[in-house]
Amino acid sequence: MDVADFDFDLPSALIAQTPAEPRGASRLLVLDRRTGVIRHHHVSDLPGLLQPGDLLAVNDTKVFPARLLGHRVPSGGQVECLLIRRDAGDRWEALMHPGQKLGPGARVRFGGPPAVHGEVLERRFFGRRLIRLWTDEGGDVDAAIDAIGHVPLPPYIKRPDQDEDRRRYQTVFAARRGSVAAPTAGLHFSAALLERLAARGVERASITLHVGYGTFKPVRVARVEDHHVDPERFDVSPATAAAVNRALDEGRRVIAVGTTTTRTLEAVAGAHGGRLAAGAGETDLFIYPGFEFRIVGGLLTNFHLPRSSLLMLVCAFAGRERVLAAYRDAVAAGYRFYSYGDAMLCL
Repeated sequence: MDVADFDFDLPSALIAQTPAEPRGASRLLVLDRRTGVIRHHHVSDLPGLLQPGDLLAVNDTKVFPARLLGHRVPSGGQVECLLIRRDAGDRWEALMHPGQKLGPGARVRFGGPPAVHGEVLERRFFGRRLIRLWTDEGGDVDAAIDAIGHVPLPPYIKRPDQDEDRRRYQTVFAARRGSVAAPTAGLHFSAALLERLAARGVERASITLHVGYGTFKPVRVARVEDHHVDPERFDVSPATAAAVNRALDEGRRVIAVGTTTTRTLEAVAGAHGGRLAAGAGETDLFIYPGFEFRIVGGLLTNFHLPRSSLLMLVCAFAGRERVLAAYRDAVAAGYRFYSYGDAMLCL
């Protein structure tokens, strides 16, 4: 399967730079994956589009301010660091700029007070570094990062992060710190919308998948089958496993909010005979056309980049030709794309 088969044209003016306000105000393209019929709504219409008994599965991960700005020690040259994932203890895998000047042994300092200090331990592939972080007098490193870090907005948002992004680039059900990117389909929900869904009889359950930098990883190969997804940590609670399995047993739909939720549900089900099992682990599941879905019966997601693994997942669920036709329709109708953009519901 060719990666080029997942390309589409998108005017740069449609790449959302700020979120729609209030939450729930975004437009919603609804695609019937059996017929290809497209309808245009708003996210606030969601209670009327779902059925009583549907189970809405969300990702409750919490984004932390993983972008650190500082300088080299002792030269004073500017340094930017994006924390990708914790390696172990006080060690992190990170992207650093300017990378060519930051070899093993290089020292850096970010912010202050509180200041976060770092030392490069080793070089890794694709410009990554293994670094060690610490604070003055042995203070809590995570707390210091939360105080001085910047929201790691995606590279296609061409503006500096703002204080408001700390609230808006976070879902209202975020609970477990660990992501460097938001599960963006969840950004559309407000507390009021969740209450309306509950009143409609829509159940809700949470999984956790900590979104890594790999969510932006370009597909560098020509053949889809040759691409590999970076592993990400997940956790499924006993209550969520029971709720999902009960919905499956009763013939009710499980509606996944986002590609991260979808990958978690299907990765766990694939390892447990089509059932959801409680537990924690890592998944590098790459979903592309031909994949057999065992749990997900509906998908709410944002619009994704051309040739991306996330677009391939949506095409696997709803059909490549129908999804790309829906994307062309969205472009023609002026929908806003990507993390702060509008949404799509595939049923």
